Amino acid sequence: MQVLRSVVTSGSVTAAAASLGYTPSAVSQQIAVLEREAGIELLERFGRGVRPTAAGRLLTEYAAVIGRQVAEAETALSDLRAGRTGRIAVRYFATAGAGLVAPALARFQTEHPGVRVDLRITDGGPDTEADLTLLVRSRNAAPDSSGDGVRLVPLVDDPYRVVLPKGHPLADRRAAVDLADLAAEPWVGSERPGPCLDAVLEACAAAGFSPAIAVECEEYGAAQGFVAAGLGISLIPLLGLGNRHPNVVVRKVRGPEPVRSIHAAVRESSMGLPAVRDLLTALQDAAGPVRQPA
Repeated sequence: MQVLRSVVTSGSVTAAAASLGYTPSAVSQQIAVLEREAGIELLERFGRGVRPTAAGRLLTEYAAVIGRQVAEAETALSDLRAGRTGRIAVRYFATAGAGLVAPALARFQTEHPGVRVDLRITDGGPDTEADLTLLVRSRNAAPDSSGDGVRLVPLVDDPYRVVLPKGHPLADRRAAVDLADLAAEPWVGSERPGPCLDAVLEACAAAGFSPAIAVECEEYGAAQGFVAAGLGISLIPLLGLGNRHPNVVVRKVRGPEPVRSIHAAVRESSMGLPAVRDLLTALQDAAGPVRQPA
């Protein structure tokens, strides 16, 4: 159809062949094939050249529209490959929002103003529809672990801190608190079952005890409230301590220090997109302050 359009706009097979870089014979063959497929003549002799029949004019008009759409598609694809346009689906868990996602996304949108980010919260595993999902995984997960078309990229190890009520005997310590010293304390559980809770329980087991949960709680702000009221102590990850209750004291923990490992699960098919790679880089840079906590 584009060959037909060239013949019609130039007025002859010879001129169209020169414009397209074909031989006149090749152009004539293309027109003959198109006429057979259409079941009707598309060109007729006119003087030393040719002119379109009614059917030829109709197909030429459609060829012009198709040509513009193809050009637009090529431009859109080029912009997508270059990271100038497109859409990225990102999933994250609540405590990663303020410390990781917000600064990374602010930087990303400055660098890629034409890319739309579909950002939603999730508490589960990798979203099959998402390009990038933030997850908590084993601290020992391989940096390039992949499966089901997903690559795991480690971002940061998020250490836990012990949260104590003001006036607690251990609150006066400036050094890190030994985890074993918390064995006899009533605990405010701050994690739901999953890899975050596993990190706490594994550390307690290594210190020789299992925590006695006095209050069950799955929200870090509420857990601080229970601690402030004197109902127990709690372990909360550093990223979950963005807003600290005025009546608690936070101390480092050792022997061992519980740590949860935050990864970005990136679809293998999305790793080739510059926008996805740049967002991943922004997340890695945003994780810097967490790597070196005060």
